Formats: sequence, C-alpha cells, structure tokens
Amino acid sequence: MVTRHELRHDFDRVAPDVYARKGLRLDAVSRAKAAVHWTKGEGVLVGRSAAALLGSAYVDADQPAAIALPRHRRTTPGITVIQAEFSRGERCEVDGYPVTTPPRTAFDLARLLPRDHAVPLIDALCRATGLHPSTALSLADGHQGIRGCARARAVLGLADPGAESPPESLTRLLLIDHGLPTPTTQIVVRYPGGEFLARLDMGWEKWRVAVEYDGAQHWTDTAQRTKDIDRHAVLAEHGWRIVRVGADLLRNRPYIIIDRVLAALTATGAHLDSVRAA
Repeated sequence: MVTRHELRHDFDRVAPDVYARKGLRLDAVSRAKAAVHWTKGEGVLVGRSAAALLGSAYVDADQPAAIALPRHRRTTPGITVIQAEFSRGERCEVDGYPVTTPPRTAFDLARLLPRDHAVPLIDALCRATGLHPSTALSLADGHQGIRGCARARAVLGLADPGAESPPESLTRLLLIDHGLPTPTTQIVVRYPGGEFLARLDMGWEKWRVAVEYDGAQHWTDTAQRTKDIDRHAVLAEHGWRIVRVGADLLRNRPYIIIDRVLAALTATGAHLDSVRAA
C-alpha cells in the first residue's frame, strides 16, 4: 500500500491515476502498460505500442503510447487515443494486457506510418512473433476501403523478417528503390564440404554478391574488427564480393552504396538495366 506522502515524493505521474517510481525511464512497453491502466483496462493497444508488447525490438521509447477505445475519450499527454473496435480474431492478450494481434498490428503500422518507419517495425514484429507478411496481406484483403489499405498492401509487400535491425531494413529498401533485384536476407554460406562459413545480411546468391550493414561495434571493437577482416578474406577466397555499409554511408551518401553494389554485380556478369541513380 502506497501512502499519499510516498506517492507525492517517490513517484512521478505518468497519466491521470497512473504513477511510476521516480527516476524510472519508461520504455515503449512500460508506456503501453501505463496507457492500459489509464483506460482502466478498457483500451486495446495498437500500432507501435502493440508491437512493443508483442516483443518487437526498436520501438521508440519516446513516442506516445497508442491505444484504441470503443468510444471517444479526451486524450492525455503521452498517450494517443483512437476510436476503434476490433473483432475477437484481431485482438489478444500479452501478460494480461490487451493488444491487437500480430497481423492486425502489422496492417495498422503499414497503413498509418510512413513507409521507412513502418517497414523496420514490421520486420522486427515478424521476427519477434513468427508472423509472415503474407498473413497480414491476407488480413488487408478483408479491410478494403479502410483508410490506408492500399498503402498497407504496398508496404507489407516490402517486409522481410530476415532483417535484424532497422538499418538493415533501410539498406534493403534503398537497394529496391534503385531498381536492384530484391535481395535475399540471411544468406548462409558454406564451405564446399558443407561446413558453415558465414551468414550474410542480404545479397544475391546467384551472383555471390552480398551487402553487410556494420554497426558501430564492427568499427570500434578491435576483436570484432579482426574477426570481420578474416571473415571477409575467406569469403573473397570463395568468390563472394562484399559491399560494406555503415551509418554515414546509409544516411549521407547512399549513392556510393548503389555504385558499389552495381559495380560488384556487373563484375559478376549480372545485367541490370533498370537500376536508377541514387
């Protein structure tokens, strides 16, 4: 039991009648749970908040929680309220908290968010839940006419559970946007005898060209750096061309990525007339 004195001095108000202990940094999951408590259990978590409860990584902790109610209710800071109801088949519970199902969550992310925000979140949601994008596409077929449905179909068609981080998702979108064939994700490379050699982020096994996104640890960790150098040397010995991508290239110089990928593919004899300049 918390006294009024303790509530006032030891807790911060998150929403009306909802408090968190002072100093606790709320993540996307705790923000979502706070929103449910604010609605006294009446709401259903949707969009990013549903994705967070379903185990999706990379949901921005600073975004407001998103929750649906069957009737209009005045919103409160830190919580976005929509008026909506869901069929029994489009909602479930996670640890006692009501959320939209993975297919419905993916559908809503795809139809309501900008593409480059939606795809990484859907990729992560699929990876966390085992959802295949085609299942969410099938759900879209049953919601023709709902706002953003056409956009949702296009976005869901770009989703790939093989992406292991948002930068990998965005790198894949960059390649597709410039007319390159859709790369396969998580390519397993083996030695001639069948022994595992490497798993590559994405690429084209037909031409033995891969694109690897290197996070900060690949550049700052000496042991990881040494491992990467050895790994890429062995892959080169087995005929693979690796295009390495980092945050600066992806954000500020994407044309270099396209040029390098195109050069690697052309060197293998690939004919790619539809590639567009970055």
